[in-house]
Amino acid sequence: MAVKTYGIDLGTNTIKVYKKGEGVILHERNIIAVENKKNVKAIGDEAYEMNEKAPVSIKVVSPVRNGVIADIGNMQRILTGVINKINGGKKSTSSFYIAVPTDITSVEKKSFYDTVLASNSKIKDISIVEKSIADALGVGLDITNARGVMVVNIGADTTEISIISLGGIVLSKLINVGGNKLDESIKLYVKKKCNLAIGNKTAETIKKSLASALPGSNETITVYGRNIVNGLPAQMEVDSEMVYEAIKEYLHTIVDSIKVILERTPPEISSDIIESGIYVTGGSASIKGLDALIGTNTDLRVNICDKADSTVVEGLGRIIEEPDLKELAYNMKQMTIRR
Repeated sequence: MAVKTYGIDLGTNTIKVYKKGEGVILHERNIIAVENKKNVKAIGDEAYEMNEKAPVSIKVVSPVRNGVIADIGNMQRILTGVINKINGGKKSTSSFYIAVPTDITSVEKKSFYDTVLASNSKIKDISIVEKSIADALGVGLDITNARGVMVVNIGADTTEISIISLGGIVLSKLINVGGNKLDESIKLYVKKKCNLAIGNKTAETIKKSLASALPGSNETITVYGRNIVNGLPAQMEVDSEMVYEAIKEYLHTIVDSIKVILERTPPEISSDIIESGIYVTGGSASIKGLDALIGTNTDLRVNICDKADSTVVEGLGRIIEEPDLKELAYNMKQMTIRR
């Protein structure tokens, strides 16, 4: 029986799967709806539709928080459902490549391994890939030579900043600022300034429509929520300047962290980064003016990557498809030695 090979990116907001020879075959929300604490009602996009609308008997949760698996039981349930879906409900022998953040503990990395191991699949082997390595490969960079590159991945709960050279990570920093923090800040700002309570989905929609890293935009959208004064449903216009005021502090935190890494970067790699610039990926890379904000504060060219929210899984795909890149992945025994 032929062995199927998959690359899996277990993100905070989304789970993405790459299949050898076929490309990215799944890109859904990493969320689960559980009824009465035991029965799986839905996973993925279907569960996301239930979020903030479900009755009290159904709990909708995201098992990955701050870049690590916080709820192993539910993560295993999601992954089992995903593997059943991509295998058509049949058990098949499979190899897996998993992307994990660099700046987490070996125990936290092992939880990714254990989650895949416990899924409903016949497993041939499981390999681990540092997320920033996969990220750089997904951008299309050659990271196996002595030329240094800088990649900034702005995810849902975290931002990972990495300097990479010779197939390894020279420097990295993981900060707990990401798209979800921006959403929460928008919710609080709208509540404070407009007396309007909105949900997480609405805050995310506002961010995607109006968020800008620089002041001066003049766009508006109509949003719906609950008036906190009289408790009744209400609608209101939210403008881009309000959104900028809500998120600017977090964006500057990301910029300051980039500058810290640049200050610690070896001079020879700094010269490489001056030539190539900074590569920005992740779901929040599409915020308008982000390249200008980072560029102004670092005096470097900033490259906002195409399909920025899928670069990690695309990088896993390159490792799967290109034999010369296999050495960038490692197993659990090698992880113990590396730590």
